[in-house]
Amino acid sequence: MERIETTILRNLIFDEEYSRKVIPFIEPDYFENKTEKIIFQESTQFIVKYDAAITVEALNIEIENRTDLTETEIKEAREVTKTFDDAPIDKQWLLDSTEKWCRDRAIYLALMESISLADGQDDKKGRDAIPSILSDALAVSFDNHIGHDYLEDYEERYESYHRKESRIKFDLELFNKITKGGLPNKTLNIALAGTGVGKSLFMCHHASSVLLEGKNVLYITLEMAEEKIAERIDANLLNVNIQDITDLPKPMFESKVNNISKKTQGTLIIKEYPTASAHSGHFKGLINELALKKSFRPDIIFIDYLNICASSRYSKTANVNSYSYIKAIAEELRGLAVETNVPIVSATQTTRSGFGSSDVDLTDTSESFGLPATADLMFALISTEDLESLGQIMVKQLKNRYNDPTIYKRFVVGVDRAKMRLYDCEQKAQDDILDNKKDEEYNEEEKKLPKKSFAEFKF
Repeated sequence: MERIETTILRNLIFDEEYSRKVIPFIEPDYFENKTEKIIFQESTQFIVKYDAAITVEALNIEIENRTDLTETEIKEAREVTKTFDDAPIDKQWLLDSTEKWCRDRAIYLALMESISLADGQDDKKGRDAIPSILSDALAVSFDNHIGHDYLEDYEERYESYHRKESRIKFDLELFNKITKGGLPNKTLNIALAGTGVGKSLFMCHHASSVLLEGKNVLYITLEMAEEKIAERIDANLLNVNIQDITDLPKPMFESKVNNISKKTQGTLIIKEYPTASAHSGHFKGLINELALKKSFRPDIIFIDYLNICASSRYSKTANVNSYSYIKAIAEELRGLAVETNVPIVSATQTTRSGFGSSDVDLTDTSESFGLPATADLMFALISTEDLESLGQIMVKQLKNRYNDPTIYKRFVVGVDRAKMRLYDCEQKAQDDILDNKKDEEYNEEEKKLPKKSFAEFKF
């Protein structure tokens, strides 16, 4: 029986359509046999260079012209190519078998690399890279979609314009307006705020409201303990001041939780990781484990918060600047959102110049200006003494891929910090923003002025 490796190599020569589909997914290291690896390398290099499949004759010539091969290796390669013929084969079976072989080889090589990392044999990567390596191997698959033909695929495009997109709604009117009805799947959404302004409060409130909508929520915390996040959500959902929760008698507490359970079909999972210890690979592993052990698949993921995540690309000891590191984390989290087909909500700190400012801007993003470039939605949460006295937080749109960011570019929401809740304000509160001429700060002339805070950036 012909080995699958031989079948693949033979069809790379005789089936140009097949070769163009599979070559992007095959790595030379997938071939254990050196001779087969040589044949694959020469075949792919020929296609890249001449935009055509190689012939057996051309393959033998290219191999003989290599100066890094011994006579024995050249002879062995010629013996293999002698067996190649244009025998008919089922195309779909061939594609399926090639995909399975690629995945099996990727998993095997990932396991070998993981063992090496576990033994400390790699100077560039640490053990924390193992989950990502294994996850990437398990995700190996052929993508048969070759792109959207603008002129021919107009019907599909027209249907997409009129198809109602699945979104995770807010319980806050203006957040729904600026997002056109909520957060779409496969997106990264970032709240920017200073310490104590309300990053975690916002995420806990939104997680609570999504749970009541009957959705499954995964809340990952790298700053506070699981119990502290749960306490904030208790205050929100049970309508109890957070400092009074410990005073509730157990029967009353149990009754309130049971009432919440009756109101929703959703589930909320809170998972704690040590600060700066977990990255997207760990989160993917958690999601797979929850699916296996609890049949739980999240509809939305909260990560509290982005700046204290780790990166799967860089080890903790890697010599990399904060710009590249934070940008990498943002890109990895957005990749996770795409892979899991859910929206991800996270947060980031302001710079020193942005802390306590009444007008936070993109330039006030802590550590990395690359983060706003990756996010789909980014907004600032702003608190001042005047706003606190009114029980309000100002929201300022910084970036919005869902809607025109100049529409409701600045608005206020009510905040009840004792109960960890946000709520809609009366229209007069929104009108007061305009009355105070806050919008005049966003004129074109101001955009041309240099921001002093750029001086603090680390590129």
